[in-house]
Amino acid sequence: MPPQDKNAGAQGIIAGQKVTGPDDARRAALLRSVPEVDESTPLAAQLAEDARRRIRLQGARFAKPAATRIFTIANQKGGVGKTTTTVNVAAALAHGGLKVLVIDNDPQGNASTALGIDHHAGVASTYDVIIEGTPIAEVVQECEAVPDLLVVPATIDLSGAEIELVSKVARENRLRNAVESYLSWRAEQGLERLDYILIDCPPSLGLLTINAFVAAREVMIPIQCEYYALEGLSQLLSNIELIRGHLNPDLHVSTILLTMFDKRTNLAREVADEVREHFPTETLEASIPRSVRISEAPSYGQTVLTYDPGSSGALAYMEAAQEVAQRADKPTTTTTPAAAEEETR
Repeated sequence: MPPQDKNAGAQGIIAGQKVTGPDDARRAALLRSVPEVDESTPLAAQLAEDARRRIRLQGARFAKPAATRIFTIANQKGGVGKTTTTVNVAAALAHGGLKVLVIDNDPQGNASTALGIDHHAGVASTYDVIIEGTPIAEVVQECEAVPDLLVVPATIDLSGAEIELVSKVARENRLRNAVESYLSWRAEQGLERLDYILIDCPPSLGLLTINAFVAAREVMIPIQCEYYALEGLSQLLSNIELIRGHLNPDLHVSTILLTMFDKRTNLAREVADEVREHFPTETLEASIPRSVRISEAPSYGQTVLTYDPGSSGALAYMEAAQEVAQRADKPTTTTTPAAAEEETR
C-alpha cells in the first residue's frame, strides 16, 4: 500500500531539511514503516505519532541564527508553564547544537532548580547583576546535564529587587546593559557567540519583568489550553506596547506556544483554535501536551529532555525548539500588540 501523504513528505524532507545522505534516507524509510493509525484508537495513534517524531528528531541539528536572539518568556498569569517552557526550550536548543544562556529573573528560582544550578542564599545571581552591577561573566554557571547551556541563577535575594530598583538610575535598562556588556565581553575573549538568550520572568508585570522586556527583542508567550487562557492577555499586550513606545521599539511578540494541551477535550481544541485565529503567524504548530514526565522532571533537578528524552513531552519541546530555530531568519508580519489586544476583546 502506498504511503499516506503525511509520511510521503518525509521521503524528501527530514526534520525540515532535504534528504541528502544515507542517514536521511534511512530515516525516511523508517518513517514510512510506521503504520497509519486513526483516532479511533487514540493510544495507538499517540504511540505512532511519537514514533514518527522520535525518528524525525533523532540527531537533529538546528540552524544557527544570524545574530543572538534574545527572548523574554512572559505571561502574568501563573501556572501556564513559563518556567517549564524556558528551561525545556533552552535545553532543546542546546541539544540541537546551539549555544544558549538562560537568565532566571524570577525570585522563586524555579528555572535554576530545574536546570540543577546551585542557587542558595549567598550565590552570585541575577540580583547581583541587576542591583549591584556585577558582570554576568562573574555570575554565570554551566549546566552540567546539558552541554552548551549556561545559566544565570536566581536566589531569594531577588525578591527585594523590585523595591530596590525604584531608586536606581536607568532602572529599566539595567538587565539590557548587563546582557550587552556580556555579549561584548565574550566577543573580546574570543568565546563562541551565544545563539539564544532566554529570560524567565515572574508572574507579574513589575520592574523585573520590565527589565526583561527592555533586554529582549522577542517575546514568547506560553498559553495554557484552558478556559482562562486569554484572561489578562490584553493587559500583557498593552504593557508590551508601552515598552515598545517608550523603552524598546524592537520588542515584538514573535512566538506563542500552547501548553498543557489535551487534544481529547473539546475545550483544549477550542482554545487552540481561538489562539491560532487571533495569532496565526506567531503561534507554533507544535504544542505541549499535559505530561506527568514534564511535571516530575524539576523535582530531580532536570529538564524533561534529560529526565525522559523519549517521552511525549520531551519530543514536543524538541519540535517547538526546532520550529523556533527554523523561524530565525524568516521575519513574519507579526500582529502588533495593539491589534491583537483589539481582537481579544
